[in-house]
Amino acid sequence: MNLRFSPGLAVAPLAALAATSVCAVAVGENPFAVLRALAIGGLGSAEALAFTLYYTTDFIFTGLAVAVAYRAGLFNIGVEGQSLVAGAGLAMAALTGEALPAPLPLAAAVCAAMIFGAGWAIVPGWLQARRGSHIVITTIMFNFIASALLSWLLVDPLRAPGSMQPETRPFPASSRLWRLDDILSALGWPTTGSPLNISLLLALLAVIAANIYIFRTRAGFEARVMGANADAAAYAGIAVPPTIMLAMGLSGALASGVAINELLGAQNRLILDFPAGAGFVGIAVALLAGTRPLAIPLAALLFGFLTQGGAELGLEYPRISPYIVEAAQGVTVLVIGALLGLRR
Repeated sequence: MNLRFSPGLAVAPLAALAATSVCAVAVGENPFAVLRALAIGGLGSAEALAFTLYYTTDFIFTGLAVAVAYRAGLFNIGVEGQSLVAGAGLAMAALTGEALPAPLPLAAAVCAAMIFGAGWAIVPGWLQARRGSHIVITTIMFNFIASALLSWLLVDPLRAPGSMQPETRPFPASSRLWRLDDILSALGWPTTGSPLNISLLLALLAVIAANIYIFRTRAGFEARVMGANADAAAYAGIAVPPTIMLAMGLSGALASGVAINELLGAQNRLILDFPAGAGFVGIAVALLAGTRPLAIPLAALLFGFLTQGGAELGLEYPRISPYIVEAAQGVTVLVIGALLGLRR
């Protein structure tokens, strides 16, 4: 099943908790009380668990996006920008297709998000494949271009009429994803108050699809060979440029899942900076999972728990900076790097 045990998956949670404890002691708080509050904030109620899974959904998509490219030897740092451009395409499709009967507006929005995300990622892939530009540099630069492009769209052509906020008008109801609360309410059960939606199921389906692509298809095999040694891949007859562009295109399409989850499942409009750093967290998720798709949901769940638990922790302990979550994530990445070096 390509889900081998990873020491990082076992040690990283302990490292994150240790980093949280150190930060608590540094500001004069009881570390055990802080860890208890972190656990309750992330998993202690139906609402907390639903929010944790909501953040986990974003991190599954971004972790997969990084992993698919990394398997081909491409370090895609541009998942954040690809998510932004995917959101722009999604919004244009949702707003222009509002007159169509359901579920066509939803299908058009999802397809547009994937096409725009893939297209934005293919350009740096083409630049490396045909012009020799380094993928890390170009994808970082494309993040800034995507951010500027979205800002322009939201202050001029796509801004809601009569609004001073940089956002579009609300999407039509026919283009919105079902939320968990909608299902619970229809069944007469208590709701959670969270934006968790069926994007989580889409993310899990993407995990299976990515695993099949990497380990069960010829294109995935060629990508793995190229990732191991591009010169050997070319010598063996593998077409390197198309392989690079395919891997980057799939990576960008997976990055669009953030736009689908955030915009169609929660915000119901296009807003600025909706990924909120999820693209960069995806790098840590992919590394923690060893770039194995089937392990990514577990790694994403850890970061989703830290995100939700850290938000609640800041409310209960004002002296603890909200950046404690980023500190814990940073320690987790350092532990992963140390374990990889130790194994080598």
